[in-house]
Amino acid sequence: MKFSTRAIHVGQEADPATGATIVPIYQTSTYTQDEVGVHKGYDYSRTANPTRSALEKQLASLEGGAFASAFASGVAATAAVLNTLSAGDHAVVTDDLYGGTYRLFSSVLVRYGLEFTYVDMTDLAAVRAAVRPNTKLFWLETPTNPMLKLIDVRAIADLRSSLLDSKTSRKPLLAVDNTFATPYFQQPLALGADVVVHSTTKYIGGHSDVIGGVAITGDRDLYDILRFHQNSVGGIPGPHDAWLTMRGAKTLAIRMREHARNAQRIAEFLEEHAGVARVYYPGLASHPQHELARRQMSGFGGMVSFVLEGPPERGLDFARRLTYFSLAESLGGVESLICHPARMTHGSIPKEDRERRGITDGLLRLSVGIEDADDLIADLEQALAATPLAVTAS
Repeated sequence: MKFSTRAIHVGQEADPATGATIVPIYQTSTYTQDEVGVHKGYDYSRTANPTRSALEKQLASLEGGAFASAFASGVAATAAVLNTLSAGDHAVVTDDLYGGTYRLFSSVLVRYGLEFTYVDMTDLAAVRAAVRPNTKLFWLETPTNPMLKLIDVRAIADLRSSLLDSKTSRKPLLAVDNTFATPYFQQPLALGADVVVHSTTKYIGGHSDVIGGVAITGDRDLYDILRFHQNSVGGIPGPHDAWLTMRGAKTLAIRMREHARNAQRIAEFLEEHAGVARVYYPGLASHPQHELARRQMSGFGGMVSFVLEGPPERGLDFARRLTYFSLAESLGGVESLICHPARMTHGSIPKEDRERRGITDGLLRLSVGIEDADDLIADLEQALAATPLAVTAS
């Protein structure tokens, strides 16, 4: 069964009670039991809900895994994966990552005794040098947020496999945040990852109308741990949120093709424009990991980051002049968005750390939607023309 067919059919069987073609929203907190412990597979909706179960089956199939646990947000899914660690454990983390993930790791989980080392994971020697005897997890994004670096998942998986603990016969977990690429363009489990995390708020939901997350794995033991934490901690999506996410995922393939087509054209337009200093997009031949992107991904995604010529204030002025790109947090919806990472999504990262990673005050990030590409390019062109190279701070 191909991707688009699985998106529409896996977990989407007709409702056995009524024959409804679309999975119902089971808006219930509890379930009547025939006797104590005798029920139809559901007893309490924090533990399991039929609408959520349908979503989990659908997303596990799309990512090429066997098991999925849905959560109330991408951060909740990330936290569940980190809950597999214990006090004193160490994680090697990509240095370019979503600001909310950094905040969770650096301001919350360190208080529980977890240790984190941030490293440029495009440099395998640097990753190897960051490993400690207590390293239990590699956490990476690819493409990264917002610099769109590509990390070789298979190479990290091979490195991880060389770190087998002789006492426990276990190796560190490899977790990949696949939000930017989506399962349509990249399959980290097939490349050696143990678990894949998504903010389903983004491309999987696809319509900027629901918050959610998911953790997907092919390992039954790991799934049992994740599901235990899903139930015990309780950061689960409600049935309506699960239903909205499931509906959005049905059109993921066709949307991603349009996102990527538009993003490629916009990246090429920006790269050729005299008013633009630098463009970051894996689909450009100028991208330093373009060849890795061609090997590891089947498409280059809908995210484009860039820096304008001139002072940083020019970027802020430019963002205010756009019509079809809304100035907003988040990404992955059908509508186009522009974001100033240093002041918005990555504001929780200290300034010196941000700038060392390339997240300067001049960096802008586009989530390219599925509007007509000609209209989007015209919008960018008029904003560039209306924004002089010499801009004074307002």
